[in-house]
Amino acid sequence: MIRSRLIALSAVLGTLTLGGSLLPAQATAAPKPRASLTTAEYDFMCTVCHESLAVAQSPEAFAERHYIRTLIAQGLDERQIKSAMVAQYGPAVLAQPPASGFDLTVYLIPAAILALGLIVLSIVLPRWRRAARARAGTPMAGAPALAAADAQRLDEDLARFD
Repeated sequence: MIRSRLIALSAVLGTLTLGGSLLPAQATAAPKPRASLTTAEYDFMCTVCHESLAVAQSPEAFAERHYIRTLIAQGLDERQIKSAMVAQYGPAVLAQPPASGFDLTVYLIPAAILALGLIVLSIVLPRWRRAARARAGTPMAGAPALAAADAQRLDEDLARFD
């Protein structure tokens, strides 16, 4: 009984293994993700009003959306749609400039400003703290000196609170 079940199980496993290896490579590969208009609208700009296609309402924006729908219907993926849009409308259609050439500065300048700000703070902040400590240790320069009676009264008041 147990032996017959083991034989049947090994036959099933052998069939699955053999059947799985005979499937075409394309059927076993993950399906290609399909592009959608709603995600593509955030990747592109209207070339006339310079707004994201997600919010633009100009006739040019409607034409660009129609072109994207046509490309999606042809089965193109996001990378291919991006290439086709740049070929049709130029690089100004991209919501994010490519990270190459002069456009690379768009990505580098904020990082450089942040680094420069941190360097300046690391230099200036200790100086401010040292100056504040030095001012706290010395009496105020413009304050008048206390009269002897006032100083005695202040000492008595402070002694009461200790």
